[in-house]
Amino acid sequence: MDFMIGIIIIGVLCFLAVRGMISGQSRQGNYRPPVRSDRRYRPKPFDAKTARATTKSSVLQGAAYVIDGDSIVIQKTQIRLFGIDAPEMNHPFGQKAKWALVSLCKGETVKAEISEEDVHGRTVAKCTLADGRDLSAEMVKLGLAIDWPKYSGGVYRGLETPDARKKMWLADARQKGRMHVWEQFEAKQKAASKV
Repeated sequence: MDFMIGIIIIGVLCFLAVRGMISGQSRQGNYRPPVRSDRRYRPKPFDAKTARATTKSSVLQGAAYVIDGDSIVIQKTQIRLFGIDAPEMNHPFGQKAKWALVSLCKGETVKAEISEEDVHGRTVAKCTLADGRDLSAEMVKLGLAIDWPKYSGGVYRGLETPDARKKMWLADARQKGRMHVWEQFEAKQKAASKV
C-alpha cells in the first residue's frame, strides 16, 4: 500500500514539475495559446494604441507554430509579423494565408527580431528564415498579405500583387479606419452561422 502511495506522489510531483508549478516559473511574457477542444482559438488582435517599443532588443529563434497569416509562436511567445496585415481566419483568403505561412515555416528555423510589444503579450518582430528571406515580404509577394504603411513605412508596398487589396478588402478597410465594413462582415457571418 505504501508503495502505491509513493508512486502516486511521485507521479503528481512530476506532473507539477512539468507544468512549472513547483519551480515557481512565471508564465508572464511567455504566451502559449490555450488548448481548446473546439479548435476555434482566436488570438487577440494587435492593438496599435497599446503597443510600445521594447526597452531592449531581443531575438527569438526556433521552430514556428503558425496561428494565422501574420501571427506565429516561437518559444511560447506569440509574434505578429512586422509591417503587414493578412486576412483573419474567418475572412476571405484567411485559411489560404495561414497555410502559405505554414508552408514557408515548415521544417525551418525562424529568427524573430522583436521591435514592439502590446498589452496582450504579443510581440511585433521582423521574422526571417535561415536563408535570410523576410517572412513579411514573402507573404506580400504571394498575394496573401498587404503592406501596413503605418507600421512598415511602406517597405512592402512595392511587393504587393496587383489584386492584393481587392482580395483582402477587409484588411484594407481596417487600415483605412473603416471598421464599420469589418463589423458588418462579422455580423453577417454570425447571422449565417445561426441558420
